[in-house]
Amino acid sequence: MARCRMDCIEKPLQSFFKKMGESVGSNPWWFLITPLIVSAALGSGFYFTQDRLSNNIEEQFTPFNGPAKTERKYFSEMFPEDDSMFSSLRQTTDGNYATLIVTSESNILTVEMLKEILSLDSKIRNMLVEFDKQSFKYEGICAKVMEKCNLNIILDIIDYTAKNIDTVTLTFPWYHTGNTTLPLYTSLGGVTTQRDTSVVKSAKAIQLYYYLKEDNKTKNDLWLESFISLISNSSSPSLQVSYSTSMSMQWEFEKSPGSVISLFAITYSIAITFSIMTCWRLDNVRTKVWVGYCGVLSTSLAVLSGFGLLLLVGQPFVMTAASCPFMILGIGIDDMFIMISCWQKTRVLDSVPERLGETYKDAAISITITTLTDVLALFLGCITPFGSVRSFCLYAGICLCFCYFYSLTFLGACMALNGQREAENKHWITCIKVPSDASGKSKAFWLCCTGGRYNQDTEKEETEPISYFFENFYGPFLTHKVTKVFVFFLYAGYLAASIYGCVILKEGLDTKNLALDDSYIINYYNHQEEHFNEYSFSAMVAIKQQFPYWDKDKRKELDSCILSFESLKFVNNTIAWFISYENYAKRNNQPISSQKDFLNNLREFLQSDPFLAQDIQRTPEGKIKASRFFLQTKNNTPMADMMVELRKTAEKCLVELLVYHPAFIYFDQYTIILDNTIQTMLTAVIVMLAISLVLIPDPLCSLCVAFAIVSVITGVTGFMSLWGINLDSISMINLVMCIGFSVDFSAHICYSFVSSPKTNVNEKAVDALALLGYPVLQGALSTILGVVVLSVSGSYIFRTFFKIVFLVIVFGLFHGLTFIPVFLTLFGACSKSR
Repeated sequence: MARCRMDCIEKPLQSFFKKMGESVGSNPWWFLITPLIVSAALGSGFYFTQDRLSNNIEEQFTPFNGPAKTERKYFSEMFPEDDSMFSSLRQTTDGNYATLIVTSESNILTVEMLKEILSLDSKIRNMLVEFDKQSFKYEGICAKVMEKCNLNIILDIIDYTAKNIDTVTLTFPWYHTGNTTLPLYTSLGGVTTQRDTSVVKSAKAIQLYYYLKEDNKTKNDLWLESFISLISNSSSPSLQVSYSTSMSMQWEFEKSPGSVISLFAITYSIAITFSIMTCWRLDNVRTKVWVGYCGVLSTSLAVLSGFGLLLLVGQPFVMTAASCPFMILGIGIDDMFIMISCWQKTRVLDSVPERLGETYKDAAISITITTLTDVLALFLGCITPFGSVRSFCLYAGICLCFCYFYSLTFLGACMALNGQREAENKHWITCIKVPSDASGKSKAFWLCCTGGRYNQDTEKEETEPISYFFENFYGPFLTHKVTKVFVFFLYAGYLAASIYGCVILKEGLDTKNLALDDSYIINYYNHQEEHFNEYSFSAMVAIKQQFPYWDKDKRKELDSCILSFESLKFVNNTIAWFISYENYAKRNNQPISSQKDFLNNLREFLQSDPFLAQDIQRTPEGKIKASRFFLQTKNNTPMADMMVELRKTAEKCLVELLVYHPAFIYFDQYTIILDNTIQTMLTAVIVMLAISLVLIPDPLCSLCVAFAIVSVITGVTGFMSLWGINLDSISMINLVMCIGFSVDFSAHICYSFVSSPKTNVNEKAVDALALLGYPVLQGALSTILGVVVLSVSGSYIFRTFFKIVFLVIVFGLFHGLTFIPVFLTLFGACSKSR
């Protein structure tokens, strides 16, 4: 194979880092104190944490450029809500409301059950709430219809008298009374009808809504909080009550950061313990306990500086960024292990500046490669249209920059000071000079009071037992021909399972996952799914043009559009003012076949049904410039698919139509999340490949790094699907992070492979594993330990973070210590001349 060299960047960098290491080794106190001062100054930004919080669910977890937001703007401007004629069907937002679902194992439509429900309804309506030294009830803030609070359909049908249920014949899903048709499916759930009829025989659930005016948010929030308190303290032996409000999801979501605050202390305690244990040496002089502790401290300073800087400059802080410290901790400790490993390969008899220079020469390039890839992958994530992803990527990326900076300054200074102690053969605790030989002394004296031993032949520190294992057992075993064949079969199985998982991957964020597991709203969503799962949303459709409704030929075009909608398997019914108007005109023998008659008689019709007046907008001349109708859908199709099909159907119509429902704001993520994720990751892979080609002096090894990225991402995506995780804005954050993480282990091994002075590819692989196998393993374990406490978190967000990081580390470790070394030997990467 032709020899190929791309070290025009590597050699100058090595020279630069060697000089930097010598400078840090010569002046450690400057490089120790400066990061502490910088961190203290930037840490003042935490004072503004509350001011920078930005946890609005719509802003952060829906695409900022989603078409539904444009649709909402059109409907809210063209069809403004009438405060005197409230209609939940016509709301362009979720609105302000409280709701409860009352369920029973038996028929809930009995006099006894309804008495309890009416009693609860009375308590809610008469609940007194204090505001501005005055008390108010529901009636004072309720959404009204002709000066009366909006009524609950089922309670209104029985005239708020339980015994009337025996005299009323309920029909499902629509209840007809006079000229009015009411959607009973919004109030009754778990309905059983009499055979071959629509007459209700029994029901297992009743849902009540309490809508509020939107003129005073403070009063509304106080009433909603009181509602939650009242219902949570109510109990009934025969009824189960679940409840929620329009603000519940937002309030519950804001509790999530508090659920992991206690986990920070546990995580850092575990990290410190692990670092100290893995940096412990039996030699009282050569032990790296203090370096291990300083490695954890260095990552803490990075988080303090990164968060503080962004808070100081006014960057919004989204709750998803709260998982950054867990990730930074693992990366920072990984860098520390690499530096310690390279330090141990230097000559003990050299001066501290010389040893640190050689350490930086080998370690800093490897750390630079991984940091660059991690940071760029995260910054590329900032191009996504999700605020939560942007916030996480920006906070994590800046923290990683500080982590890199502090690793080369603060941690390097700590290593230099520790090196000075080693050079003077001083004890790691007492700092008293101790003998290196314990001849004639007891074993206890040898264990506690001696140190400073090293290999007299190589003049280097003694090899760690695990490094010895990688060099003399694992490396030769992995490079054996039979093992290589087995590794290929193992990789084929891994790839097959990963691809299968990618094929069955589901998309979209279930909003209830934003709440904690023990939240009261989980029970509400479960009851709603169980008892009110047959019918879905009522989408509003705008006719955006001045349409001649009286023209029979033109009406055929509109009727054709309606038939197209109704032919969709999930559309159950069409509610349109012009259909009601035509029926009204027939009943009253009114002509509507000309423009003049149509518009003149329309006024009388709208007076008979004032709700429909909200569906028509006229020009100053009295012409209809726009109107809307509604499509009732069923829950037999995924909601995102419904939205896409409704939009496509509207686009195909000859009439200019626009479809919208408030839930579309959240469904928009389904239409872009996959394409956006793929685009971001492909861009990142290309950037990672470019960085590898520049910094790793072997193009084939650079391709191996790119291959590792793609392979690990495929595995993580596939196995997260098998683990029950959807592709949503939460998992997208972790997949973007995964791009950087997947580079780390493979880049370390690849760089060590091409830097090895050995000529035989098997020997180069063994050499790379001997040098970095243990640090890579340490880094993987430290990262997993850094996030393992999140596995017990009550938040879906943090549990998802743990699951994906766990997959990234496990698969990255397998690639770094198994797949990549074998593939490098098989493809015969060119060696590096010295």
